[in-house]
Amino acid sequence: MLVLTRKKDQSIVINDNIEIKIVDIQGDQVRLGISAPKSVSIHRKEIYIEIQDENRKAAKAKNIDLNDLLKE
Repeated sequence: MLVLTRKKDQSIVINDNIEIKIVDIQGDQVRLGISAPKSVSIHRKEIYIEIQDENRKAAKAKNIDLNDLLKE
């Protein structure tokens, strides 16, 4: 893991097309601004983990035959 020190209004650049800027610092909270192409997904980690869990659950779900549902 790369650890960098930045101050308010300073940035880091990733791969020439993603910029992460320190927008504000208040106490123990840091506000980040992220500029990236629309094709790049950006999520808070806790949301990303929930999405991955739901994807795993969906992949394990049994296929449902629509004809069986119509019989009921």
